[in-house]
Amino acid sequence: MALVECQQCNKRISSKAKSCSHCGFSMGEVNESQLRISHIRRSNQLMNQSFLAMTLFIAGVVIWFWGGESATGMRAYVAGSCFVFGFVGYLIARVRIVLHKRKSV
Repeated sequence: MALVECQQCNKRISSKAKSCSHCGFSMGEVNESQLRISHIRRSNQLMNQSFLAMTLFIAGVVIWFWGGESATGMRAYVAGSCFVFGFVGYLIARVRIVLHKRKSV
């Protein structure tokens, strides 16, 4: 018995369960190819999140140094926020990708 993700709500349930306890989706028709497709879709979602966070990080750096000098005032707050949220978001997304890749399909 292993834990698998429900195709409908993406929550973890037992592989022996007939239906999802969270959303009621019938697990009877789930086969190996559907599990692989679900795994690939989740990988793509995580990569998109990583890309978005990296874009936010780069935007923060560009805003900070736009015009050849360091930002001041409101521009510094916006640039710093983008920089921090992008960096932290990227780290979290990469950890989630590594953990996701550890799961075998």
